[in-house]
Amino acid sequence: MRSHLLNDTTAEQYRRSVTQGVERVAARLATTERPFTGVTADDLSPRIDRIDLDRPLLDTTAALDELEDVYLRDAVYFHHPRYLAHLNCPVVIPAVLGEAVLSAVNSSLDTWDQSAGGTLIERKLIDWTTGRIGLGPAADGVFTSGGTQSNLQALLLAREEAKTDDTAKLRVFASEVSHFSVQKSAKLLGLGPDAVVPLPVDQDKRLLTVALARALERCAAEGLVPMAVVATAGTTDFGSIDPLPEIAELCERHGAWMHVDAAYGCGLLTSLKRRDRLTGIERADSVTVDYHKSFFQPVSSSAVLVRDATTLRHATYHAEYLNPRRTVTERIPNQVDKSLQTTRRFDALKLWMTLRVMGADGIGALFDEVCDLAAEGWRLLDADPRYDVVVEPTLSTLVFRYVPAAVTDPAEIDRANLYARKALFASGDAVVAGTKVAGRHYLKFTLLNPETTTADITAVLDLIAGHAEQYLGESLDRAS
Repeated sequence: MRSHLLNDTTAEQYRRSVTQGVERVAARLATTERPFTGVTADDLSPRIDRIDLDRPLLDTTAALDELEDVYLRDAVYFHHPRYLAHLNCPVVIPAVLGEAVLSAVNSSLDTWDQSAGGTLIERKLIDWTTGRIGLGPAADGVFTSGGTQSNLQALLLAREEAKTDDTAKLRVFASEVSHFSVQKSAKLLGLGPDAVVPLPVDQDKRLLTVALARALERCAAEGLVPMAVVATAGTTDFGSIDPLPEIAELCERHGAWMHVDAAYGCGLLTSLKRRDRLTGIERADSVTVDYHKSFFQPVSSSAVLVRDATTLRHATYHAEYLNPRRTVTERIPNQVDKSLQTTRRFDALKLWMTLRVMGADGIGALFDEVCDLAAEGWRLLDADPRYDVVVEPTLSTLVFRYVPAAVTDPAEIDRANLYARKALFASGDAVVAGTKVAGRHYLKFTLLNPETTTADITAVLDLIAGHAEQYLGESLDRAS
């Protein structure tokens, strides 16, 4: 079995095997006509259940043939222009090249003696990102597995910096449409069930700063401690950006840590047209960015950035076998000193290759394209009597609802929208997301593919309407 180890004696076998895999994926990408086949779990499960993992195929071609059957044929392909569902982006080729390199070399970014140049590349990219944000010369950060981990680490730092040891007194303020990871992080950090205070939003789904001001004042009056305010720069459903400058003022006045969850909106850091929409982010104490959302990077590629590098000490533990205290005085750059993870992939390489091949302006131009597309999509929806669209997009999401003129029962309209989404997914012709607004079911386009056109949007809207009308027709038949 040593013949399968990647080393100097198997380099040619490695080349052949990886080439076979790349050719399979390339062929699939070139011939995929729909984002999904419509396969169900009941259809696919027996194929996987039949496989005996204790009986290897002992042949790469056979394994790839099997993989074609259980994965590649029925995968959901985010590169397709009619994949319009979640915050999954098509990926750029330089990043995929970086992924291939980092997987083969297999550096672990926890300590210098495991990664060397990888450590310095990650640190350079952290400095580049904090510079784009404007956090100042004392800023630092570390790559993470995703926005949830980044938010968790940011709130850990906020908890440790809070002016009390009584966690029952700590409060975290965020808009009612902020990411669920805020609540999850509070629970993981041992905060009480009332620790996260959801605040109302305006008609554009932006946190109401008047409500935040009142909540902070009430917090002080009740003897509680404002641990953090989480401002969102790109909410998952609406792409809305909270009023960052006003939130920064309130955080400074009340001594609260300001965290900006820019997991989605971080693409604006490279935008050629819309960078000003992030004005105020430079005043944050910490920022979450997900390069694997709006920088067109493969999963996973994220980071948490902080204004004051010394706050990262709250995530630091020393182990004699790994990063003993003496390495600090010896100025050995161990990234594990900043991270919640120990073993950690060299995910920074993907962004490095992207910047070195395409440049930041290239990323920004792609993100501007999808934001422009969303603006066009909003105009289509706003003019279409079949649909109710919630807010004009700030980034690249559209939340809308099919509203047939002949039906007035909101619950029946809910069911029609749910049916249309499921039927569309089952057909494989397009994939859209769903959410709730004011308790009612809505549909969502998340536009992250510059190859998507207004013609695609129009076609998908027609498909949705067709499925919804089919449901309503059948519903009327049943009722009669």
